[in-house]
Amino acid sequence: MPDPRRAAVLGHPVAHSLSPVLHRAAYAELGLTHWTYERHDVTEDRFTAFLTGLDPSWAGLSVTMPLKQVALRSVDHIEPLAEVVGAVNTVLFPGGGVRVGTNTDVYGIVTALTEVAPTQWQPRTGVILGGGATASAALAALGQLGITSPAVVVRSPGRAGAVVRAAARMGVSPSLLTWGTPRADEALLRADAVVSTAPRGAADSLVPLILEADVHAEQVLLDVVYDGWPTAMGRAWAARGAPVAGGHLMLLHQGVEQVRLMTGRSAPTEVMRVALERALAERS
Repeated sequence: MPDPRRAAVLGHPVAHSLSPVLHRAAYAELGLTHWTYERHDVTEDRFTAFLTGLDPSWAGLSVTMPLKQVALRSVDHIEPLAEVVGAVNTVLFPGGGVRVGTNTDVYGIVTALTEVAPTQWQPRTGVILGGGATASAALAALGQLGITSPAVVVRSPGRAGAVVRAAARMGVSPSLLTWGTPRADEALLRADAVVSTAPRGAADSLVPLILEADVHAEQVLLDVVYDGWPTAMGRAWAARGAPVAGGHLMLLHQGVEQVRLMTGRSAPTEVMRVALERALAERS
């Protein structure tokens, strides 16, 4: 019998996390019966102590809010993508007590967008709603898709420091726009790729604008909200005949990449998708 291997998701609060559903489904499909995956409610001031207390049985951690920045400061090595984004959502333990921080949110965003996009989609313009840690990951994701000058739409430009600093590290040049202004509305309705990182309900004010607009099938929206999907914004975008990805797709694909990194095995994406959809249906 192989030695036990452990993984978990850390956050505060964390009881709502569906990461255990994804990882456990993958372990079962891959025959990794010696692997376990749990939730641990950990605050920022306790994160480093939690890491220090882990034994060699640990393979990795999924890191959710509000720990993505403190994780950046608590690992021994930071992968380049996590460093430029300024957030770690995955900690790996390759051996020898070394702790490696990386970021799979970018992969999750890119894959979610391209999964629902039309064939041979080639986006040139993009908009990010919000200015937090996920917005920084979205900035990197749009950059990978070839969009180097997206608009970042925030309610308060003075609170967009994290995403502005991330942009400088990435060498991209976003325009910072204020939510609800004509320039922001125009950018949203003309964008080939839109990533909303706003909390549930925060983008509802945009629904009338979208319903009156000529949004078309080459314009793709990812709304990162997955608890309470579809959102009002997602429904409005789809009603105009344009592709929409829910936050569950981002969650799925970042989890697929985490499983690969932690186990060294190709993750069973479709098995994980079914498990996630079942769990979401039970919540609704």
